[in-house]
Amino acid sequence: MLMRFFRRPMLPFWAAAALALVGTTRLAADLTWTPQAGWQAESGALTGLSGPQARDVLQLMNKARKDEEAGSLGAAIKLYKKTAKKYQGSVYAPEALYRSAKLLFRRKQYNKAFDTYQELLGRYPNTRWFNEVIGEQYKIASALIDGARNRIFGWLPWFANRTRGIASFEVVLRNAPYSDYAPLALMDIARGYQYQKSTEEAIDALDRLVNTYPQSVLAPVAYLKLGDLHASLNEGPQYDQGATKEAMTYYEDYMILYPGDSNIAVAAAGVDKMKTVLAESKIYIADFYFYKRSNFRAAKVFYNEAITAYPESGPAKVAKKRLTEVDARMSKESIGPKAQPTKRFWLF
Repeated sequence: MLMRFFRRPMLPFWAAAALALVGTTRLAADLTWTPQAGWQAESGALTGLSGPQARDVLQLMNKARKDEEAGSLGAAIKLYKKTAKKYQGSVYAPEALYRSAKLLFRRKQYNKAFDTYQELLGRYPNTRWFNEVIGEQYKIASALIDGARNRIFGWLPWFANRTRGIASFEVVLRNAPYSDYAPLALMDIARGYQYQKSTEEAIDALDRLVNTYPQSVLAPVAYLKLGDLHASLNEGPQYDQGATKEAMTYYEDYMILYPGDSNIAVAAAGVDKMKTVLAESKIYIADFYFYKRSNFRAAKVFYNEAITAYPESGPAKVAKKRLTEVDARMSKESIGPKAQPTKRFWLF
């Protein structure tokens, strides 16, 4: 579903890596550029081209770099793209894709920049820029999540698209699932969904973080956020308390797993709040049975559950007071009014 934003389907990463190792390992030469000499491959490296093709690709690359240096970014991007497409088997193709992506980002064409980086990783997963590209993709996704407006044609600002930012973070996660960017991406996915008021999806992202990357430095933060998000789903004591119990569980898990963390007091306050709401919900049910149905036995059960849920709380004090009222009513009704003698009629 998320991949509908990307024009080119992505091969499984292990498959793409295998293909690239077969086709490009010998072409992993470093290119250097100087204004005097233009682009040059390192001494003795194979570029994948010879003769007229080698001459033509150098002309394209040198012209693209001169346009780039002159500030003609659009013209440079077109030439780099042409190079990457026409000379895919050469050492110049990944360089051209890399440089065109950087220029697209400078023009705030975030979507095209991200897609170009993804094309680079898809074709050349063993590229020397792998870590840098993941970082750049993360930067683009962050900008989109924060409301950056993609520019059409490099100058026309378009609408903010946080959904695209979320999708981009999912791609970063798939590209580098074992990198430091993976838990960061999940945290930002949750942030993006929070911007969209999609609490359930934000919870799912954070749950993936704590289960997949429990050793991450972001795991404690995720536990607290999970508690807060579940707590935000509670609509009051008169409604279902499933979210309240979930929130309490995450706050308590945080306190058990990270006893020395600086936010222990925050988690404790969260537990206190959730227990209070849970106790209030029991009183709400008990009051219904007591005042609306005169079902004293059921009322006593729920008032006692309110006390058990949070013994030292305000709701527990209310429940104890109600219990004395229930007992008084039960005693009164068990005695009841004195029975009237039955009238008898005698027939003579």
